[in-house]
Amino acid sequence: MVVGGGIAGIQSALDLADSGIKVYLVERGPAVGGRMAALDKTFPTTDCAMCIISPKLSAVSRHPNIEILTLSELVALDGTAGDFRATVRRRPRYVDPLRCTACGECAAACPIRVPSEFDYGLSRRTAIYRPYPQAVPNLYAIDRRGRAPCRDACPIHQRASGYVALVAQGRFQEEFRVINMDNPFPGICGRFCFH
Repeated sequence: MVVGGGIAGIQSALDLADSGIKVYLVERGPAVGGRMAALDKTFPTTDCAMCIISPKLSAVSRHPNIEILTLSELVALDGTAGDFRATVRRRPRYVDPLRCTACGECAAACPIRVPSEFDYGLSRRTAIYRPYPQAVPNLYAIDRRGRAPCRDACPIHQRASGYVALVAQGRFQEEFRVINMDNPFPGICGRFCFH
């Protein structure tokens, strides 16, 4: 396991994987690349940073011995040398990686704008985003902060996104509890309340 998907973590993972070792590359952000992916030039040679990291991003994404775990953090490490057991907590991406084609239509439709961490807050991005164009994995993620805008716009602050997610999973008892927390008469939605 290599913790941290910056340039050092990527190179370490590639070196280990090329030696025939199965590697789990654990990165807390939605993509690997770290700070180097955000740089224009490197010191002291002033080489193009993306020219250095791009081939490594491509190699790490295609290597059969590397499994990339994004939005993940190491929470516990137990054992002795040669026999470790790691506990990794993965946060949800809120985007199905099997269905995302990275077309960008979701970002174009998203009305929520937040400061971009990749640009150190100098520009804005949408709540659904890909950190940078060459991001690995090439998937979008939703940055959930606070309540959903649809819930804020609803007069009774209905948890519509949670309700829809539970229905899609077939968890009908739970969705019934969620819908009735805010709205004891859900049958009125669409007939009397047009929000």
